[in-house]
Amino acid sequence: MKIAAAQIRPISGNIPENIHLHTQCINQAIAHQADAIFFPELSLTGYEPELAKELASDQNDTRLDCFQEISTRNNIIIGLGLPTRSNRGIMISMILFQPAIPRQTYSKQQLHADEFPYFIHGENQILLTINDEKIAPGICYETMQHSHAEHAYQMGMNIYVACVAKSQNGIDKALIHYPEVAKKFSVPVLMSNCIGPCDSFESAGQTSVWTQHGHIAGQLDEKAEGILIFDTETEKAVAVSLQKF
Repeated sequence: MKIAAAQIRPISGNIPENIHLHTQCINQAIAHQADAIFFPELSLTGYEPELAKELASDQNDTRLDCFQEISTRNNIIIGLGLPTRSNRGIMISMILFQPAIPRQTYSKQQLHADEFPYFIHGENQILLTINDEKIAPGICYETMQHSHAEHAYQMGMNIYVACVAKSQNGIDKALIHYPEVAKKFSVPVLMSNCIGPCDSFESAGQTSVWTQHGHIAGQLDEKAEGILIFDTETEKAVAVSLQKF
């Protein structure tokens, strides 16, 4: 199985342009026979908490129909970031598209204190199954808490995916934490980070993947958009630069 982690520079608040950017990444993942692709935290809007209420939508937003069509036509799972509305408030969410299956929403269960004024927490963990492998998605801050991975492992996860928006300081901590998670639970860990302006900080890229032994299999740099494709059988990763059109 091949899983791709995308590294993009979202345009703040511009969902239509970011949809186009996402489709370009997905098409390249398909060209490299990826079975799944995951994008950074709030990838369709950029990580902009102060804009979240205005930009929030839900998994049934018709602008997202193109992703369901791509997923079904190409047999690929897609996970992308979007603030979503509920009757309790706005959540930091990941919309999940699977071939010929109704789309799902996973919402961040553990928030950073800075996010409390803007968001509420999600309540349930989701596992995605590909070829008997169970993928556990997580979103930024919660993936830095051991309790999140522990719970996903107890549910049966085989692969851990962290979709984040991190500054260089956050990346420095992540590069220590995620290999520890990989070794502790004997699972590959993929981290998808964005680049460019995010809220009050600059996101530092360095999208990475670690083997189940905690060894780094591949990493993108801090400047360029692209995808990192990890083969779970060979435990090798291939970096692909984003070709825009």
